[in-house]
Amino acid sequence: MNELRTDRLLIRRWRESDLAPWAAMNADPEIREHLGGLLTREQTDASVARYGAAIERRGYGWLAVEVRGSGEFIGFVGLDDVDDEAPVGGVEIGWRLARSAWGHGYATEAARAVLAHAFGPLALPEVLALTTAGNLRSQAVMRRLGMTHDPAEDFDDPAAPAGPLRHTVVFRLRREEYDSGAAQQGS
Repeated sequence: MNELRTDRLLIRRWRESDLAPWAAMNADPEIREHLGGLLTREQTDASVARYGAAIERRGYGWLAVEVRGSGEFIGFVGLDDVDDEAPVGGVEIGWRLARSAWGHGYATEAARAVLAHAFGPLALPEVLALTTAGNLRSQAVMRRLGMTHDPAEDFDDPAAPAGPLRHTVVFRLRREEYDSGAAQQGS
């Protein structure tokens, strides 16, 4: 999982040049609204090092996203193992984009490429998506991807502080649903 391409996006390994815009994203309260507190530059740089190590170890992880026409770094997309503390297990898809990239369909486009990789070369049986109950934008992307939500699986994240970030919703997409075209049909 080194590089994926869509019509408009290049999904790739992280570069040194991504660190400054990634740090700016992690210092933006609106981007971090559903993720907890802001991150320092040091925390941001350390996160990129962890992402690279995870890809080397597992063959998947969080990858940088850039706009192919301009080369502009706009965020990340990828796969990660669900945290051990969560009452659900498996592999999670996720994304985070700069505010300037919101509303262009980039999250859905990038996530579709990652799902094709997850169900193709990685041969995963299913992919989960987790977010806070209040993160309606991400939930809309999950639905466009053909993922389904079962409220019985939702949980309070023990790692999150009491408040609006604690209640987590769980979406799933199984291989057979993906193969039947669910992920390609959403718009």
